[in-house]
Amino acid sequence: MSVDALLISAQRTSTALLLAEAAARRGLATRVLDGPPDAVARPDEAVHWYGGPLLADRVAGPLGLGLLEPPDAWLAELSEEFTGRRVTLTTLAAARRDLAGPAFVKPPGDKSFPPAVYEDGGALPDGLPPATPVLVSEPVTFAAEYRLFVLDGQVRAGSRYVSYGRLDPGPLAGGARTFAERLLAAVGGSLPSGAVVDVGRTDRGTWAVVEANMAWFAHSYAADPAAVLDVVLRSAGPRGRVGERDRSYLRTRPMR
Repeated sequence: MSVDALLISAQRTSTALLLAEAAARRGLATRVLDGPPDAVARPDEAVHWYGGPLLADRVAGPLGLGLLEPPDAWLAELSEEFTGRRVTLTTLAAARRDLAGPAFVKPPGDKSFPPAVYEDGGALPDGLPPATPVLVSEPVTFAAEYRLFVLDGQVRAGSRYVSYGRLDPGPLAGGARTFAERLLAAVGGSLPSGAVVDVGRTDRGTWAVVEANMAWFAHSYAADPAAVLDVVLRSAGPRGRVGERDRSYLRTRPMR
């Protein structure tokens, strides 16, 4: 009979350490990936992962990991009722050609370049494949942003993480939870069963979705580590345990 184990990268962030402690309290084995994956994980262990995408792409095959992530187009396909702004999914080449004024541009699922407001297409970074997908949106000022860890369409944990762009971890505001629950009731089925959704209160006092991300590489900030762990275990565990509804959310592309 296999034993569940949590594997974290050797770059031990505060969240990784908190999750490892929560896993140990639950009786899970904990491991640090400080060598070849087959030398760290034991044959009788069902491995779950918390760490960065670049390393995850290298070890997912040898460890039999099923990594869940939201679709690139998820944010762009939401209605403006939830985004509060126009958002489009395009390519870096098209954005470089078409952007004539300031826009917020970010890669949807990795950190291949810094998310930022770029003055025009010519200001976008060079050295990346022209087909690199990017999300382009109108610039919005968020007074506060909140991270919610979602399991089976329900908020399991959450925390404020920034105020006006500055790191400011704190409790999850009731308004953020209420907005997120309304969002999830409408579109929760378009996310993997374990995911992270960031929402924010704009400087106009309205609520809007910031983005969705993979839970297995998300900082927990002030959220309850035990509840965060539940979401992380679902989002990055043995591929053979991935249910039918989640198979379309399996990560298949390597990080650029």
